[in-house]
Amino acid sequence: MKSEELEILVDDGPCLVVNKPAGLLTQAPRGIDSLEVRIKQFYRQREGKDPDAKIYLGLAHRIDRPVTGAIVFARHVRAARKLCAQFQDRTVSKTYWAFVEGHVTPDEGTWTDYLHKRHGMAQAEVVDEEHPAAKHAVLHYRVLWHATHGSWLEIELETGRTHQIRVQGSSRGHPVLGDTQYGCTTPFGEQFSDQRKRAIALHARQLAFRHPMTNTPVDVTAPLPTNWNNLHLPL
Repeated sequence: MKSEELEILVDDGPCLVVNKPAGLLTQAPRGIDSLEVRIKQFYRQREGKDPDAKIYLGLAHRIDRPVTGAIVFARHVRAARKLCAQFQDRTVSKTYWAFVEGHVTPDEGTWTDYLHKRHGMAQAEVVDEEHPAAKHAVLHYRVLWHATHGSWLEIELETGRTHQIRVQGSSRGHPVLGDTQYGCTTPFGEQFSDQRKRAIALHARQLAFRHPMTNTPVDVTAPLPTNWNNLHLPL
């Protein structure tokens, strides 16, 4: 795989940040295409290894299949451990852009819920605080623009729960555009016959952390995919 087939944002020692495309799993069982598979192949080719040579690749976090944006990988175990520790300690800054249905009010706020990932399903739901599997979910948002077709939000995640932005928005009547899984009726992007390839209007816009080996600050901004052009954002 040529490097230009991956949109590489940072390539610094054992630390690689790429701009994930929509419709691709971050990680998948053997035999299924994923971003992890593609990055391992990229390293094999760059390092002159056999096509089936084993490659270590550490994942500190994941991005949902229909979501795009910045995601970091580690090329060796020490780097992966240090990155994972930053995510666990919540010292990583994660900012998302979302375009959602409806007029979000107020223009700035915090959404706090308790979420439950349904057993055996890639689906989350808002539950009561007393639910035995409830996990606290907090995000902060500000409205960047109101339009007749929805609201453009900048979101900072305080916690990182399964489908957190998607389910918290949907539960308030503001599903992410294109996210039929959480009740959105407005299409977004190319309408592939295979729904697994379809994008939603959720993008991991900015990722800031410390380099796992040098401890220097890394602050990455991921360009928007072209399908956002149809929203006519006032960029």
